[in-house]
Amino acid sequence: MNFFNNSAFNKHEQVSFFYDQVTGLKAIVAIHNTNLGPALGGCRMWDYASDEDALYDVLRLSQGMTYKAALAGLPLGGGKSVIMGDPKKIKSEALIKSMGQAVESLGGKYIIAEDVGIGVEDMNQMSETCPYAMGVLKNNEGSGDPSPVTAHGVFVGIKSAVQYRLQREDLRGVKVAVQGLGHVGMYLCQLLHAEGALLFVTDIDQEKVSYAVQQFGATAVGLDEIYDVDADIFSPCALGAAINDETIKRLKVKIVAGAANNQLAEVRHGQMLAEHNILYAPDYAINVGGVISVYYEYASRYKGIEFNRDNIFAHTNKIKATLENIFSYAEQHKISTAAAADIIAEKIFQH
Repeated sequence: MNFFNNSAFNKHEQVSFFYDQVTGLKAIVAIHNTNLGPALGGCRMWDYASDEDALYDVLRLSQGMTYKAALAGLPLGGGKSVIMGDPKKIKSEALIKSMGQAVESLGGKYIIAEDVGIGVEDMNQMSETCPYAMGVLKNNEGSGDPSPVTAHGVFVGIKSAVQYRLQREDLRGVKVAVQGLGHVGMYLCQLLHAEGALLFVTDIDQEKVSYAVQQFGATAVGLDEIYDVDADIFSPCALGAAINDETIKRLKVKIVAGAANNQLAEVRHGQMLAEHNILYAPDYAINVGGVISVYYEYASRYKGIEFNRDNIFAHTNKIKATLENIFSYAEQHKISTAAAADIIAEKIFQH
């Protein structure tokens, strides 16, 4: 495995590999940067095609978390973890607790929470072996599923982008193509529908698509056809790399704003979107709501700060101002919004 020359390796402070023969745990924890505080990031469980794919994913995701925390004004660094394997086949309570022990061995340098394939019950189990497991909900204590807060942040970000690009204060009649109907994507559809947006949706799970059609009057679209929808906004809410050489050519939208991490397949695709006159709301700026929620749980446990959902949503609403700053900086300096977000974030955490 070529590690230091991996294209996703970018000054990462620490990468740890964990294996447990008894439970079958195979995991990687990547800590990108801790200048501002301990690294926080979710745990993704996925059936990767190779160890190299898992490493590439965790390196990219952990770096994104550093930028995400910086732009959100949180005293946190960036980290991420992945468990290799199909969660529907190999996940067990013993494996999850083994992951907790792995994270605990890092001594608080990494704070773990939910991501794809890992839910609240998993975090509850992990918390039994790891005091740095967040996104827990026991006896009505803890932040629980961060998805509603993430969706709220993306919703706030979409409204900010619509105001900037379309010069509109409301979403009535605005067409949004939503790719991915997981927890965040579905919550987002609910919020968009309530504001009068017209939805076009797709997901690998047809039951979720049917639910969105029934509940939100959405139009079902094929997995590949979602890129061809004539809409105002494309909202990627599934896995990463949805924005690439091929899909950018097909997009018929004015805005890209969604919940997925690593939406750009490569850094240069941010510039390509700008050249196609598509306003991009950088993923790590818009999808930070869940991180904010998890941080307040951590702060209530270790810093004596009261866990208050009003404070969480108030902090998440700052996404609007963050995006306005990014959009203005990009326009002023004649660069892409992706480049602008990187510059602003790096000024915060590179000290």
